[in-house]
Amino acid sequence: MVTHIDRCVRISPADKARLRILFLAKHARASGTPDAVDGNHAVYHHEMRTTLEEIGLNIRVADSYESLFDRPDVDFVVTLLNRGGFQNSEMMAPLLLSWRDMPHLGASPILRGVSDDKYLSKMIASAHGVPTMPAQIFRRGGLPAEPAFHAERLVVKPNASSASWGLAMVDSWTEARTQIDYLHGEGHDVLVEAWAPLLDIAVPVVGGSGGQPWILPPMMYVPADPHRARSHEEKRGLIDAGDDPLVLVEDRALLAQLEDMTRRMLPDLWPFDYGRFEFRYDPVTGAVQFMEVNLSCNLWSKKTISRSARSIGVDHAMLVETIIGHSLERQGLLTEAPLKVAA
Repeated sequence: MVTHIDRCVRISPADKARLRILFLAKHARASGTPDAVDGNHAVYHHEMRTTLEEIGLNIRVADSYESLFDRPDVDFVVTLLNRGGFQNSEMMAPLLLSWRDMPHLGASPILRGVSDDKYLSKMIASAHGVPTMPAQIFRRGGLPAEPAFHAERLVVKPNASSASWGLAMVDSWTEARTQIDYLHGEGHDVLVEAWAPLLDIAVPVVGGSGGQPWILPPMMYVPADPHRARSHEEKRGLIDAGDDPLVLVEDRALLAQLEDMTRRMLPDLWPFDYGRFEFRYDPVTGAVQFMEVNLSCNLWSKKTISRSARSIGVDHAMLVETIIGHSLERQGLLTEAPLKVAA
């Protein structure tokens, strides 16, 4: 019988000593205090760096794309440099690393691009028979289009931004057009979708032993007010909102449905090292609809993936080592087989 611990990866001491690893993040040199603009991302990056060091990896640090203009003198790059201040910046580090033929954590540039385009990820879901909310894309400089669906309430948001920046909930297409024009002016493609009550479920997927996807326990976000969207300031910790109100999904039928939907989409997006498949759940009707997939998402110990792993006895350091060990193994960088994890 395969246990949760069997799915973990522990990198051998010889490979830890041999491999030179670059940790690339905007706040890679941070002290662990929140940033005035990026909030808790600075705390997250500091925690990630110290976790890599505690695991025993041979770490160097960098905090800019310029560090990749010449091939880094390392064997592998752990990149969290996802927010570069321009549209589709999530692809920049993977593209530069691919240009330099440098193995790195995450996924290929094309998979990062597809997953970060919320509309395209919905098309992948639909192609596999996974329900999704009605949605329409408005590309900046694209062809004009009339509303393609009707809904009592609409969500308007940048098609490839993160942490709810620029999101607005409106009650008419007239109001939606105003927000679309604003976001186009800010340089973004825009997604408009039908609103559904705010019970979000995240299904974490990481790479584990044997090079296979490992679906971790789904976590449901249960807010005090399911009709209010979380703000960018809340998600980034720029205002005090406490820890995310996450609970494990326990309904067996719902768990089976979430796993089935996630597995249907995985072949189009694998291989990757870690990510979240996100769904909207209506407990009244039982309807589950796919929203988006976030590859190379937040690995902070206070966020979904780590809290899900902790629920099955996998602590944050072991989770991080497993994800990196999987990536090293799938890219042929381990000279010794991963060690068995002691139960």
